[in-house]
Amino acid sequence: MRIKNQRDFYSGVMFVVVGVVFAIGATNYSMGSSAKPGAGYFPLILSVLMAILGVMVLFKAVTIDTEGGNPIGKIAWRPLLVVVASIIVFGLALPTLGMFITIPLLIVLVSLAGDEFSWKGVVANCALLTASSWGIFIWGLKLTIPLTPALLG
Repeated sequence: MRIKNQRDFYSGVMFVVVGVVFAIGATNYSMGSSAKPGAGYFPLILSVLMAILGVMVLFKAVTIDTEGGNPIGKIAWRPLLVVVASIIVFGLALPTLGMFITIPLLIVLVSLAGDEFSWKGVVANCALLTASSWGIFIWGLKLTIPLTPALLG
């Protein structure tokens, strides 16, 4: 077996590994049935689909030739670390700052990871994603996520 596309090969491996690990983790929850799914039902289905997608990408990587083998370039550490740090800040800040402050904070921090930064785009994303999150999680799913900072009650 010869790897004909390095990027697809390693992406496929990543999808398969993540899919299998999450599928194993999902088995710790009740499955329920299709009519009444349990807590592990959708995570299991999504993780199996991810693993299948990974197998398909792996198959493509070893069967279809690409010019030069599409090698993996230098890892962009700064954007990777900024995005991971932003997600950690989001997780830590949400309970105390609330969703209306934490989502825009996350968007501003993640926007700093890229080479192009536009306040106009960041503000538009903040408004759209905060409103969408409220609509989906608070209004639609009726989750109890704090909306405003804990100090304001």
